Amino acid sequence: MQSRKLGGSELQVSPIIFGAWAISGWLWGGTDENESIEAIHAAIDNGITTIDTAAVYGMGYSEELVGKAIKGKRDKLIIATKCGNRWDSEEGSGAWTTKGNDGRDYTIRRNSKPDSIVYECEQSLNRLGIDVIDLYQIHRPDTDTPLDDSWRAMEKLRQQGKVRVIGVSNYDIEQLRQINAVAPVASIQPPYSLIQRDIEKDILPFCREHKIGIICYSPLERGLLSGSVTPQRTFSQGDHRQSHPYFTIENRRRVADALQKIKPIADRHHANLAQLVINWTTRVPGITAAIVGARNAEQSENNAKSLLFTLTSDELGDIRAAFDETSATLTPKE
Repeated sequence: MQSRKLGGSELQVSPIIFGAWAISGWLWGGTDENESIEAIHAAIDNGITTIDTAAVYGMGYSEELVGKAIKGKRDKLIIATKCGNRWDSEEGSGAWTTKGNDGRDYTIRRNSKPDSIVYECEQSLNRLGIDVIDLYQIHRPDTDTPLDDSWRAMEKLRQQGKVRVIGVSNYDIEQLRQINAVAPVASIQPPYSLIQRDIEKDILPFCREHKIGIICYSPLERGLLSGSVTPQRTFSQGDHRQSHPYFTIENRRRVADALQKIKPIADRHHANLAQLVINWTTRVPGITAAIVGARNAEQSENNAKSLLFTLTSDELGDIRAAFDETSATLTPKE
């Protein structure tokens, strides 16, 4: 799998990135530790060199799992994680309550105060068992802290050698402009898929112009675009998709109809629908890489095979067109 340069930085990432949220089990109905570690190993064995996690995934558990899985393999990998969502602090904005894997209630707050960022970086380094984080990202903007203060703290970590490059996740275009004027942003992590293309309006062209990498998440929309989530599918207790707005029965039917339109293209390339959608996503100009989750080795192997075929320009256009109406009318929007 050929790597790609991340924005204006020297970091090279795989075009498919292993997403480590689901393996934490948090908001995904639980997890199996052995299968999770096997999923990471299978991803690495099949050419995926980049792993993306976050401190808040499982209240540190995802980072611990990644740390266990990468022992003895660190030199081959790019490790990305995120800070700014604290479950162990009473400071911050946007407080909301969730249940952890242990059944306890946790209040999560967005906290990007400089001292909190420094603290979180040390905690993540310890959980991951590494000396430097390759890509460190602020998970979501904290409205209680000036953006410039947060970003200067991130840049200081980079200058100190604690992290190699810095980025953000879920920032809007104005927030991105503001911090990029303070210090260069290596990458932004927004949601992007065939049915969620909002970044095409402003973030995508801005990042192309300013050499900022785009690592998109949810290219399969939490499995909705994989073809495996039928209108009849039920989700286990604690799985956030039970209440996610995209997963109403009507929305699932609309997506299923659109997937049927592109199935002949997948068949032509001897690929499944998930592989076709992942391939399409990585071919969008300006998209550096797509984060795709996996909870077992088989899913990791299938994800990695998504780039074993080449879509023609006509096929890329046909896939986009098949979802144009669905993208515009899917209700309710997230």
